[in-house]
Amino acid sequence: MPKTPSHNSRKNSSAEKSKQHYHGHRERLRERFVTNGPETMADYELLELMLFRILPRRDTKPVAKDLIERFGSFSEVLGAPTHLLNEIDGLGPMAAIDLKVILATAQRFARDQLRDRPVLASWNKLIEYCHSQMAFEEKEQFRILFLDKKNMLIADEVQQVGTVDHTPVYTREVIRRSLELSATAIILVHNHPSGDPSPSSADVRVTKAIIDVAQPLGITIHDHVIIGKSGHVSLRARKLI
Repeated sequence: MPKTPSHNSRKNSSAEKSKQHYHGHRERLRERFVTNGPETMADYELLELMLFRILPRRDTKPVAKDLIERFGSFSEVLGAPTHLLNEIDGLGPMAAIDLKVILATAQRFARDQLRDRPVLASWNKLIEYCHSQMAFEEKEQFRILFLDKKNMLIADEVQQVGTVDHTPVYTREVIRRSLELSATAIILVHNHPSGDPSPSSADVRVTKAIIDVAQPLGITIHDHVIIGKSGHVSLRARKLI
């Protein structure tokens, strides 16, 4: 009499079929990346490639698509709060942490692009760095880039963290720290968690107040840049300062 397959054997067979289902897809996606480059890939496909190693025993395509649908873009997925990433079915706490490690790696790479070169000559890289650091934060951050007389980066510091729509800025603290670091110029940066980088009247007013105190001390305020999810605004370019 033929034996009836056990529950475990049916389960193993199902798992093997599932593995075979996405194994070929993974190889094809890797080959596309190598042959055609990342520019040809959709956000969810690039995210899939990352998730291959984070979730080696899972079909990552539906997870990647769920992430993009929930958060909107590749960058927004990496910038999403860990507690929200944990809500995605199939991801899990450890995988969410792995995504944050990847984000930290990208931020470190962007920061290192600013080293040993004049910041004003690497403006696009500066914007990319600030965007990677701040664009998807849930609260406003006020950041200062301190520069020497050759406009080389001395330090990059977050001075204040505020609420979803306000960060307290203290002119005295900005100047004090600039003098401590012997900075001769600074660039002010803050983010708008709403996503819209349009400056408020308060943003302009605070910047002018800092300029008024800094100039007699020989400290130049090169710019105040506001970072949003989809872009940035330079107060200097807008002729607001």
